[in-house]
Amino acid sequence: MNQPFLTTAFEIPWSTLTPEHVVADVRTAIAEAKANLEAIAAVSPAAVTMENTLLAFESSTETLNSAWGLVSHLKSVRESAPLREAYNAVLPEVTEFTSGIYLNEPVWQSIKTFSQTPEAAALTGVRKRLLDETLADFRQSGIDLPAEQKAQLIQVKARLAEVTEKYGENVLDSTNAWEWVITDPALLDGLPPSNLETARASAKSKGHENAWRLTLHAPSLIPVLEHVTVAQTRRTVWEASTTIGFKDAWDNTALIWEILAFRRQMAQLLGKAGFADYVLERRMARNETTALHFVEDLHRRIQDKFDRECSDLMHYRAAKLGLAPEPMQPWDAAFWAERMRQEQYAFDDEQLRPYFPIDRVLAGMFEIAQRIFAVKITERSGEVWHPDVKYYDLHDSSGEHLGSFYADWHPREDKRQGAWMNYLKTGSPPSPGKSRTPHLGLICGNLSPAVEGRPALLRHSEVETIFHEFGHLIHHLFGEVPVKSLNGIHVPWDFVELPSQIMENFCWDRQCLDFFARHHESGAPIPEELFQKMIAARNFRSASFMMRQLAFGKLDFELHRYMGEDRNLDAVAEKILDGYLMPLATKAPTMARRFTHLFSDSTGYACGYYSYKWAEVLDADAFTRFQKEGVLNPKTGREFRDKILSQGNSREPAELFRDFMGRDPDPEALLVRSGLQ
Repeated sequence: MNQPFLTTAFEIPWSTLTPEHVVADVRTAIAEAKANLEAIAAVSPAAVTMENTLLAFESSTETLNSAWGLVSHLKSVRESAPLREAYNAVLPEVTEFTSGIYLNEPVWQSIKTFSQTPEAAALTGVRKRLLDETLADFRQSGIDLPAEQKAQLIQVKARLAEVTEKYGENVLDSTNAWEWVITDPALLDGLPPSNLETARASAKSKGHENAWRLTLHAPSLIPVLEHVTVAQTRRTVWEASTTIGFKDAWDNTALIWEILAFRRQMAQLLGKAGFADYVLERRMARNETTALHFVEDLHRRIQDKFDRECSDLMHYRAAKLGLAPEPMQPWDAAFWAERMRQEQYAFDDEQLRPYFPIDRVLAGMFEIAQRIFAVKITERSGEVWHPDVKYYDLHDSSGEHLGSFYADWHPREDKRQGAWMNYLKTGSPPSPGKSRTPHLGLICGNLSPAVEGRPALLRHSEVETIFHEFGHLIHHLFGEVPVKSLNGIHVPWDFVELPSQIMENFCWDRQCLDFFARHHESGAPIPEELFQKMIAARNFRSASFMMRQLAFGKLDFELHRYMGEDRNLDAVAEKILDGYLMPLATKAPTMARRFTHLFSDSTGYACGYYSYKWAEVLDADAFTRFQKEGVLNPKTGREFRDKILSQGNSREPAELFRDFMGRDPDPEALLVRSGLQ
């Protein structure tokens, strides 16, 4: 019987993964997983061993995880009505089963019985970590709850999976529902030539000649808000962006309140005061008090600088227009900030775009990785899910195949927004009698596309995005932990961003830039004068950019702890973010309705958005070692690979950091790097 989603092949046969196979294949995988769990539960107490309980449990859902991972991935990159229908048809079954795994009393009894044996008591290292983490997974999931509450918990999780999935679909559909086909070029005055070309190609692809097409995807939206001199054009696009997740049948308002209620109910069933304490129990922050204090402390430290930056921008605009200083419109803020930056630093980010053709960026990033991490990366042919996608192998300098990965960098209407990394297969390091099995992963984005006759030329921020996602990827591909659930990116979420964010630093180093920042026509490197302007402008309005991230973290925590009666989402969010937002003449609807990080997954980054800033403290500090010892120093790179990237969740994150740095993190490092200290 043809069951393509159950493939065990290392290279995925993407062309066979069609919607009509989803339901049957996933149900087969669920049945296999159920049988595996029943076998664990059937082990008599006298016969329990590491092999037939803990390790059997570790591999019990591998087929289901792989199959459902493929379905979920395709829904992210090749959404279609048949795929969405098939996905939603089987989602309740997947959620019910997976929600019940850690509430399975017979399985728990087998594992708990093993944990009390002499064999378990003698465990050390990774195997001891696996036992401790597995016991914690069961207990945190509510295994000790009475039967009635367990059943209630499963129902809550099932409903939560459905409503978060609907939230994400609303964001995608409302984003794709809007377009603006412009025939008067005057409306796009100031838009950089590269963006004009992209808009023209987009219009042509939809059958419009001699026109320009704008959308709400970031490569179209952001340049308009930053560069177009026509305020009405900026206003039209900005107002359209506020309707994402907030229009007609795509309004996510009610879903947000429902998601928050279900999460609160789940936490309370598990004996926690709120969802944050449930989520953070096993992360570096440990609890809401610590994490929220972290956000609010950074807010306090930069408040004066943020207020000054807001005032400076308001006065700058007023002076240029000959007006009295007053709060500006939200569609004007990015435009005037870009004007101010260009004037203060004689620097326009668009000047850098010709130096960042995507193929050179990738080649240069691979060269940097090869130098500091002792690996070799090569592109090769292989079946992919879309012609834009490329396939690569990663080998150790010894020639050993560590893993492979797919890269899909440009926007499509059937692809969700944002950038992300994911794993498809987790391999294992060599062991006595067994050779290495390689890892398989993917990285995706929505970056500036190629235009007829010209390669895809990126903004520097998009280059950072590539390096960021590549950092996540090598965290997976360099994994050397023999237990798959402890390998790679399976670490606490306030640590998982360290490998990704530390890679962004290499985008600012002159020596590193010279590997890939070459003019797409002449091949010349970035002129030194332009590079110095770029560095000088790096911390322009850095307090405002930091405050934006802190606002997201603050909104995340406060919405999840909100117990008030007011269901006016915009009013609630405005009150939460008092002191975190730039004063504007028109109040913007809250972006919570399109905040997919928080609401398009049962957990996702919910009560965890602070992790970006938390890990940024770690990465800013850890990169100081590269700066001291040489940014491309292979010894430092190898230590980072061996002590951080390869270790996964085999030990506590704080221990791994200390192992690499020789001390605990210095919280001042981030403020220093940002020019705020």
